[in-house]
Amino acid sequence: MERLAARLWRIIRGPLQWRLLWFWHAKFMVGVTGVVRDSEGHVLLLRHRMWPVDRQWGCPTGYADKGERFEDTVVREVEEETGLHVQVGPLIRLTSGYRLRVEVAYEAMLIGGDLTLDPVEILEARWFSPDSLPDGLQESHRLLIQQTARP
Repeated sequence: MERLAARLWRIIRGPLQWRLLWFWHAKFMVGVTGVVRDSEGHVLLLRHRMWPVDRQWGCPTGYADKGERFEDTVVREVEEETGLHVQVGPLIRLTSGYRLRVEVAYEAMLIGGDLTLDPVEILEARWFSPDSLPDGLQESHRLLIQQTARP
């Protein structure tokens, strides 16, 4: 049976193989987070309107668009939510195992722009010292900030 399956697989090369793979495998949304710092090491945190009231503070976060590089998602989300421009640095987390979501996080550095909040999504934006983070911060984001803190 396995030999027959392998032989059929070789016969149907190309687009049909990709369609079968797409149908067979799981589909995921990719949540992308940016730990954005300024030149002094402060981290940008946003109070998100759509998040639970007791956990509204977090880093800039959003979902990757189809075909979008994850680094580009960080740049786009930061600009959409705050009007700021960032340069994306190293990947700091890649987590899977959720039902329909994969999470990706990158370090990012402020390079310009003027703070202009998206009032639909963001209630407030502030720069915090890594050793003075606000109550109501998403715990996973607190861990990312601590993981990337500079000595």
